Amino acid sequence: MINVNRRVGAAAALLCATALVAAGCSGSDTGATTAQGFPETLTLAAIPAENSTDLKSSYGPVIERLERETGAKVEFVQASDYAGVVEGLIAGNVDLAFFGPFAYVVAGINGAKMTPLGAVVKNEGTPPGYQSYGIARADNAAVNGLADYKGKKVCFVDPGSTSGFLYPTAGLIEKGVIASGSEADISAAMTPIYAGGHDASALAVKSGSCDAGFAFDTMVDKTMVDKGDLKPGELKTVWKSETIAGSVFVANNKLGTAAIDTLRTVFTEGMNAKAFQADGICSDECRITDERAWGVVPAQDSDYNGVRHVCEVTGSKKCKG
Repeated sequence: MINVNRRVGAAAALLCATALVAAGCSGSDTGATTAQGFPETLTLAAIPAENSTDLKSSYGPVIERLERETGAKVEFVQASDYAGVVEGLIAGNVDLAFFGPFAYVVAGINGAKMTPLGAVVKNEGTPPGYQSYGIARADNAAVNGLADYKGKKVCFVDPGSTSGFLYPTAGLIEKGVIASGSEADISAAMTPIYAGGHDASALAVKSGSCDAGFAFDTMVDKTMVDKGDLKPGELKTVWKSETIAGSVFVANNKLGTAAIDTLRTVFTEGMNAKAFQADGICSDECRITDERAWGVVPAQDSDYNGVRHVCEVTGSKKCKG
């Protein structure tokens, strides 16, 4: 049976947009369900990969698909950081969330009870996953690899970012630039700057505010170029991580097994450009999330063991509950 012990209404969602914590964020306990057996309101939370003031628009097709298939009203909440979404899921104020791999692992470590619904893929037929890039201005002769980050101003994304912090710190440890992923060791080796978004990190490198930085692959190679924020060849890639498991949609286990099974099918079969176009949800190029993904494919918890291993390598406190 679907658990409907708590609901988050529109007003509550707005009040909780930055924290999504328990205090003051619970909705009414009506027990009402849709004809499809879902709570009347489903709350979907995410944070922007880039500095977006309108993240909801990139989730438009996802929201419409969910509302068609569940009969529920989907309340989208743009949180300010990864911690907010993790806290909201743990507190029971978030039904569905979109996580980077690191945030997904951290959420589990901190006690979130959730089930992966599917991971995003860049293009049809490609496996889920992406890479972290170490970047510098193309004309910066002083930075040609991670070893050159020592003593520099370095832009990370967010302490909860997989490709903008966790994998970069593992790479820096491997090159002997830092001793561990602790804030003290990072600060002893360089001047860390937390840009908040992958695009902000890349733009800070472009402007010279940071000597070097990190961002995920398609943000640098495609998204920012397509938007005109970067010119091809303006930045150079001085390091690439191993392939990281794809960002993932999850469901709060409080929704119940039956609902989660239905949602898993909805995500893996109906959340892709082809299905959206066939059902008139969108036309032309139809990309979802601000990762500009083609769609969603099956994922399971064990896919994120590589992230857990990197947590062990870095010894990052961010990986601990």
